[in-house]
Amino acid sequence: MKSLILVTAVLALAGCGTVPTTIVQQPTTARPLSPAQMPAPSNGAIFQAQLYRPHFEDRRARQVGDVINIVITERTSAVKAGTSSGNKTGSVNFGIPGPLQGKLGTNVATSAENTYGDADNQSASNTFTGTMGATVMEVLPNGNLIVVGEKQVAMNKGTEFIRFSGMVNPDTIGAGNSVLSTAVADARVEYRTNSQIDRAEMNSMVSRFFLSLLPF
Repeated sequence: MKSLILVTAVLALAGCGTVPTTIVQQPTTARPLSPAQMPAPSNGAIFQAQLYRPHFEDRRARQVGDVINIVITERTSAVKAGTSSGNKTGSVNFGIPGPLQGKLGTNVATSAENTYGDADNQSASNTFTGTMGATVMEVLPNGNLIVVGEKQVAMNKGTEFIRFSGMVNPDTIGAGNSVLSTAVADARVEYRTNSQIDRAEMNSMVSRFFLSLLPF
């Protein structure tokens, strides 16, 4: 019995520090390449396009480790409705010939009717707005940027996780080194928490596990 209580306590404590699962590409940050990791120039020229930083424009993300501002403006809505109905009737009527008519009656009749109706209405809407910083994880051969980012906000009863990943076309990066999430390809945006509610769900799962083993 003591062992059972100890295992339950350990699992409960482990649930307190559980990081929510994610759909966002991992890891969520990248360090810039050091000069030793930079590809050596192959043409012998002084000017190198991959290292060029214009002096008269905003410093926009273009290399691994650069920071870009993601403006999350996600709004989705969906409505679905459907109806169906049907009606089916049938009847049987036949007479009894001969001397049995006086005893059983002149005829026997039966009828059946089946009517059904079904209706379904579904609606869903989602709004997610905010701003967060992301890091360039990879620069693709065509110049597009793979960006990822994570923001953690510690509250009194838990931690909020805001994560983002996707592919950014440098042409869509606007002033202030910002890009709208609606212009990001393969965007994955999520908001998760490990609050008391999540821990209660974890404890409930643990309880159901042990209850399935106990004989009472």
